[in-house]
Amino acid sequence: MDNQRLEINVDDFESKSVDIPIDVNLDDKNDGTDEAAAERRRRKRRLRIEPPLSSLHRAQQQQQQQQQQAQPQKAQNPNAPKLPEHVSALSGSRLNLHNRILTLIRENDLDEAALYTRHSIYSNCRPTIFTVNSVLNALLRQSKYSDLLSLHRFITQAGVAPNIITHNLIFQTYLDCRKPDTAMEHYKQLINDAPFNPSPTTYRILIKGLVDNNRLERALELKEEMDVKGFEPDPVVYHHLMVGCVRNSDVDGVFKLYEELKEKLGGVLEDGVVYGSLMKGYFMRGMEKEAMESYEEAVGENSKVKMSALAFNSVLDALSKNGKFDEALKLFDRMIMEHNPPRRLAVNLGSFNVIGEGYCAEGRFKDAVEIFRKMGDYRCSPDALSFNVLIEQLCNNGMLTEAEELYGEMGEKGVNPDEFTFVLLMDTCFKENRPDDAAEYFRKMVDAKLRPNLAVYNKLVNGLVKVGKVDEAKSFFDVMVKKLKMDIASYEFIMKALSESGKLDEVLNVVDTMLDDDGVEFSEELQEFVKGELRKEGREDDLAKLIEEKERQKAEAKAKEAEAAEAAKRSARAAVSSLLPSKLFGNKESESSSAEANGNAVEASVVNGEPQVDQKESVRETSSSESSSESEEDK
Repeated sequence: MDNQRLEINVDDFESKSVDIPIDVNLDDKNDGTDEAAAERRRRKRRLRIEPPLSSLHRAQQQQQQQQQQAQPQKAQNPNAPKLPEHVSALSGSRLNLHNRILTLIRENDLDEAALYTRHSIYSNCRPTIFTVNSVLNALLRQSKYSDLLSLHRFITQAGVAPNIITHNLIFQTYLDCRKPDTAMEHYKQLINDAPFNPSPTTYRILIKGLVDNNRLERALELKEEMDVKGFEPDPVVYHHLMVGCVRNSDVDGVFKLYEELKEKLGGVLEDGVVYGSLMKGYFMRGMEKEAMESYEEAVGENSKVKMSALAFNSVLDALSKNGKFDEALKLFDRMIMEHNPPRRLAVNLGSFNVIGEGYCAEGRFKDAVEIFRKMGDYRCSPDALSFNVLIEQLCNNGMLTEAEELYGEMGEKGVNPDEFTFVLLMDTCFKENRPDDAAEYFRKMVDAKLRPNLAVYNKLVNGLVKVGKVDEAKSFFDVMVKKLKMDIASYEFIMKALSESGKLDEVLNVVDTMLDDDGVEFSEELQEFVKGELRKEGREDDLAKLIEEKERQKAEAKAKEAEAAEAAKRSARAAVSSLLPSKLFGNKESESSSAEANGNAVEASVVNGEPQVDQKESVRETSSSESSSESEEDK
């Protein structure tokens, strides 16, 4: 059969979807190829007549965007707190910057990491808040609180929006610095202004810090706030509160908190973090049997309680401080056997600190040092506090050589000694009749840019003066008087030490320094003392001359300040005058008034038709006030 000719009306094709019957002669060799081609043609026709849904959606989206752009946008409040960046912002070049700064942190180059972060703030690659938090956390771990707060102020002024981790780091910093009131002020700002809510970790940090700073009542109030805000009861929070009750010898408070937590959790405690404080409560009441029953309930063979490293440490501390150190050692061995990082973390830095203190309490100092040095085998890195605890025990028990060996190991482990480390070694060196070494430890503390307080300075100077090293004490006075706020007692002590050594010129130098210190008054009693010492050498007038010279210098300084202030005022007035309109633009009114005054003067100069003054004098170009006065004189 011949193939039929197909005629198609184009108008019908484009206006509606129609099924056009086609009679095609199919040969056996085609194998359905023509049918497939016909199906493709029908599909193309449908697509032309009925567009795909994606195209419709795209058109609708474009129409909505145009409508949104046409509508006036509401002005955002510039004082509204900025939302912190999402973790997705940590990508591309910002991720590379993050990794570069993390490398500096791992290399313990925190100064460079902080400086790199500052420089990057105003660069094309701005660091994320996650990068900033990494640097802040590293500074916190090494107790560099001033550097941490300085970096935090910088990123705040630069407009980097903090997240809850940033706030938690600031809370921890102020609490570690014994400033709980400042920490609570920041907490109030977080509650009132932040666009997010505090986390359970926030309350853990605040409550522990308040307990450590003897603010148990405020910590209990925060626990109540957690209940009001709908937080689930946190066993770690109750653990910190129970620890505070133990420190305050409030046994009833320990059991009250335990019962409250147990009731809120339905009578079942799956987290064993509170069992250590519970055992201490029983021991304080003399209920040893009940304490050991609680111990079996927590860590016994049939126990279903989950014990974290913190929970184990609490139980260890309860055993070692209540005559059960052998049991504590057995539990510590079990913890080491169960420790399988990262799957199972049964020991941490606190575990070794507790066992080390237990060994020292038993007088087994070599064992304490040995277990301390094994800490690295279990992926635990000691911090300055761990070193200080052991160094203090060694120093207090006449083992200064061993303490100095531990001090030498701090640098090898990347731990920076703090003020307490140097003070321990300095005091012990004085006790061991090693004043030169004591002075060297103080010098190292100053060179490390640490901030010894006035009490530490007084210890050093007293120790040096007792062994007759007055010159060295004076040299430290010259250094520290610029760094510390000296009081009258400090000035008086060094002056008496110098006068007893016959160093009257040095005494006058100290008086000179004291007169420059506006915060300290040169009392009459101290003046009489200095006069008496100078009188022995017939130099009583030297003090009066010094005071007179100081008064003259202060008067000259005040005069220069007044002259500088007056010069500043004159320059300010000159600057204001330069900003006033010039005659060309702003003095038209004055010129018109001057012309009017001159005209009046000319009229006034003719009385009864007789001229009284020279016409040239009356039309002189003067200011309005001058021309008026001159015309009155001409009259």
